[in-house]
Amino acid sequence: MTSLPRGGAARQFSPATRRGFAVLGAVSAGLLVLSACDKPTAVATVTIGSDSVNSEATCWNGGSKIDEKKLQQCLQDKGEGDSGDGAEVKTVKVDTEADVRIGVDPKIADKGWTILMNGQPLTDASNKTFRTIPGSVFFNQQYGASGNSTVLSILENDGSSATGLWSFKLEKES
Repeated sequence: MTSLPRGGAARQFSPATRRGFAVLGAVSAGLLVLSACDKPTAVATVTIGSDSVNSEATCWNGGSKIDEKKLQQCLQDKGEGDSGDGAEVKTVKVDTEADVRIGVDPKIADKGWTILMNGQPLTDASNKTFRTIPGSVFFNQQYGASGNSTVLSILENDGSSATGLWSFKLEKES
């Protein structure tokens, strides 16, 4: 007959098994923490020459329709900082002779998007993942520009309502 030490019903695990349980516990805890986080928004990118700047949405409602009043507030942001509920509006220097390439995450392209300049549509809606516009357009009075800076916004629109807005402040390179 085998005798067990006191509390012999308790199972003895090898050090390797205990490490395995510890790793499993750590992975489970990590997944639990991640599930409590907000999912990041899709990303939009502005590229001039070899310089690229990307940003998460500056106005976002979890991919659902953005209230018209909230959208108008976001469009009023002139790139002086955080728009309130999303990413900070980033500044990009633009040479007027260079092309401005605007790229969006495929999730944005699938819904459709429009380029806005100072809150006004500059292009028709598109389902492509990138567009190219001459840098001079963003500082041309014919297109509604004034001064040496303008706000470029990317409006995600599912056909009936705005679901996201990404904004960048473009400054004319001296």
